[in-house]
Amino acid sequence: MRWWPRRRAARWGLASVLGAAGVVLAALGTLCATSGCASIDYLGQSASGHVRLLAAARPVQEAIADPSTPEALRRRLELTQRIRQFAVTELHEPDNGSYRSYADLKRSAAVWNVVAAPELSLRLQTWCFPIVGCVGYRGYYDLASANAAAAPLKAEGLEVDVYEVPAYSTLGWMNWIGGDPLLNTFVQWPEGELARLIFHELAHQVAYAPGDTTFNESFATAVERIGSQRWLEANASPEVREKQALTEVHRHDFHVLVRAWRAKLDAMYRSDLPDAEKRRRKAELYAGMRADYEALKRDKWGGYKGYDHWFATANNAALGAQAAYDDQVGAFERLFVAEGSDFDRFYAEVRRMAALTKPERDAAMAPYRDPEPLPAPVVAPATPASSASASG
Repeated sequence: MRWWPRRRAARWGLASVLGAAGVVLAALGTLCATSGCASIDYLGQSASGHVRLLAAARPVQEAIADPSTPEALRRRLELTQRIRQFAVTELHEPDNGSYRSYADLKRSAAVWNVVAAPELSLRLQTWCFPIVGCVGYRGYYDLASANAAAAPLKAEGLEVDVYEVPAYSTLGWMNWIGGDPLLNTFVQWPEGELARLIFHELAHQVAYAPGDTTFNESFATAVERIGSQRWLEANASPEVREKQALTEVHRHDFHVLVRAWRAKLDAMYRSDLPDAEKRRRKAELYAGMRADYEALKRDKWGGYKGYDHWFATANNAALGAQAAYDDQVGAFERLFVAEGSDFDRFYAEVRRMAALTKPERDAAMAPYRDPEPLPAPVVAPATPASSASASG
């Protein structure tokens, strides 16, 4: 469906953990951010929005047993629990209440994120909070509030992107009251993408470096890539694998294209060119990126238009947000191999790095970096054994 790649182009958004900390933050009064002070109103909506989300949830098994639950939803909920158990047994992710309850929010997103960047930079504006550190977004539980928050940023001359976030992680802070629920905003996603999201969000409960969005999101994205490939190889039908393989091709091509043009823009912004020349070059580079996308659609994708909206609205804020999910994924995958492809050893090393200072962490990751583009995951054809256990 056309709405799907737009959401995936932005991933699950910069994981909106403010809902997790909202209950704590609301009691702390006004907190200063890097660009000023975050108001009590914002913290209050984070807290109340997350509480409403939790209040809408009920145990998955209860929803499955409810005769009024539509059969299609019942099957999807059953699938989520198989994926959830796989996360525990095969990926060694936390075994807790997260994704064992379900909430229908009656809306298309869990939150809407607002990100902003200067006219001549890809560096995201950040806001700082206890627990989560500094993050390059603010999340809102309704679109009108997100648009209202975006307006003054635009008035300051910043480029702004407002996008849907189908799920977010509470980093395990809310496990004492049930953890993160499954949501209507993603539960009907294609099987491979549903598995990726669950594995990704659970990874945030494994390790988290306050204030280092790129480290956190790249780690979670590496876990989702490794985990979803294993899930598909062991459980998915040939049809599911074929669909997911095509999705992976589109996603990989998108990231390669955007990464290349993002690097060109960043180099130009950091140059000593006069601002007027930078603006001229910026227009040329954005036009070149969009032209390359049109060529990709025409020459390789057979006209597939799934990323049209992203490219039509792409700006510095969108490119800056996208970078958080790209820049260190390959490094984490190489670290996983270096740790013997052993999840426990891998997680222990990531947690060790997360406890370091940012310069120390960057130095620790340096040996695993590679300038080559990240290869697309290989989704192998289904074997008779795996087809027998297909989840459809």
